[in-house]
Amino acid sequence: MMGRALLYLVSIAFAARVTAAGLPDFTDIVESSAPAVVKILVEYESENLRSQEQMEELPEYLRRFFDFRGGPPVPRDRAGMGSGFIISEDGYVVTNNHVVENARQILVRLPDRQEYDATLVGTDPRSDLAVLKIQAQDLPALPLADDEQVKVGQWVLAIGSPFSLDFSVTAGIVSAVGRSLPTETGDNYVPFIQTDVAINPGNSGGPLFNLEGEVIGVNSQIFTRSGGSIGLSFAIPASVVRNVVTQIQETGVVERGWLGVSIQDVDRNLADSFGLDRPRGALIAQVGGDSPAERAGLLSGDVIIQFDDEDIETSADLPHVVGLIAPGTRCEAVVIREGSEIAVEVEVGGLGANQVARVGRGVVSDGSSTVLGMRIAPADPKALSELGLAGGVQVVGIESQSPAAEAGVREGDILTRLGSRPIGRMRDVEDVQNELIPGTSLPARLIRAGSPLFIGIRVPTADD
Repeated sequence: MMGRALLYLVSIAFAARVTAAGLPDFTDIVESSAPAVVKILVEYESENLRSQEQMEELPEYLRRFFDFRGGPPVPRDRAGMGSGFIISEDGYVVTNNHVVENARQILVRLPDRQEYDATLVGTDPRSDLAVLKIQAQDLPALPLADDEQVKVGQWVLAIGSPFSLDFSVTAGIVSAVGRSLPTETGDNYVPFIQTDVAINPGNSGGPLFNLEGEVIGVNSQIFTRSGGSIGLSFAIPASVVRNVVTQIQETGVVERGWLGVSIQDVDRNLADSFGLDRPRGALIAQVGGDSPAERAGLLSGDVIIQFDDEDIETSADLPHVVGLIAPGTRCEAVVIREGSEIAVEVEVGGLGANQVARVGRGVVSDGSSTVLGMRIAPADPKALSELGLAGGVQVVGIESQSPAAEAGVREGDILTRLGSRPIGRMRDVEDVQNELIPGTSLPARLIRAGSPLFIGIRVPTADD
């Protein structure tokens, strides 16, 4: 019995040694890479200073009124900070745009306490990246990795200055790749790397390393309810960083590839109605007038499943791929159109850093009868004109427990297409009704609150 217990303890001790030996040792990475990680100290123009400038523009009698009330508050500069890293021996530094946005003065501090005034070379708000330049030579620099090799579950390391605790090191694993986090303006050009590395305010702009000491991303955002890390942090992948930095260094501005389409995901009903083997691809809900997509012959209702040899699994994948393609490049788009796979050659357009991606409303459509549980009537011509529609019919009621109700059609939607047929007026709907095949699904294109979307509606069988 004693021998068995001793054998058990020995086996536990051996397992612990093996587990410990399997964990990575980050000391070499920190020693070799930390000298190139910097702290960014920023002074922002205070809003009170702008208020004082506005006061000076007021008529004298109004200024006297404010003087009597005590005048505007004394202006004070606001201070901020973040992290960054050196990418070249001659002093180019990468950080986040939100760290240096609206800065009056930027100071870069190295781990050896040397400080340099920095010049802002250029920014890209869409990717939240900025490039700085300091006047120094023979600086330590960090290489950017090939982020296509980043795998979920691999170890990663971050260095930065959270809460002003200079050059802190944290580690974790990659939780997901290609994560979409659309901005407030709807931009979705960054396929973020999600990690559980402890990232906090002040880490912004700092590097995310792989075990080879290469930078695979720039720490940019966290999800938090407390203001601190809860294990959900997001980094801009190195491929995006490389593209943005190169453009800023060469031209001072960033231009992205652009198609000019509104897209949406494909659910199970839509996949069935478009003849897909499974939900995948980016469904074109609308094609902008005089856009690269329109010139290439892409159509509303096409499902893009591949672009420039890259598989498109979800709608979020398409802007990630197109955004990195240089404007003017000719690429092949593989689409599903009316159940058949076809290839379309597209010349990618360009979208400048300050341009807003909008798709003009140029749709062909027309508009009481009932089809698939939708009670429809001719649409108001004035409403169609305001939406930029040539026609369409309006959904004025939904029958409960009908195919349309189950699919999510709403009263007030404007129907512009059903199946493969454009709907421009009531007669078009009657024509479609005669072609419905029980047990199949067909896509309905709707305009809801001014935006286009597709919904898959299942045609009921006699047993339903």
